[in-house]
Amino acid sequence: MSDTLHVFINQQAAELPAGAHLVDAIQHANIQPPFAAAVNLQFVPKHQYALHALQNGDHIELISPITGG
Repeated sequence: MSDTLHVFINQQAAELPAGAHLVDAIQHANIQPPFAAAVNLQFVPKHQYALHALQNGDHIELISPITGG
């Protein structure tokens, strides 16, 4: 069993420790709130970030709102 997960965060390859959760990917990306998170195109509510286990090959999107007019 590998001790590393290979995932994609905003289309960029990333390595996280085995057993990582979405909160670990968010910390790795160093994104600041507000943002929304999705794993494999499925929205994940904020209260689930620490509970959502990641798998090899997961595609994680961290999306910040765009403001302006």
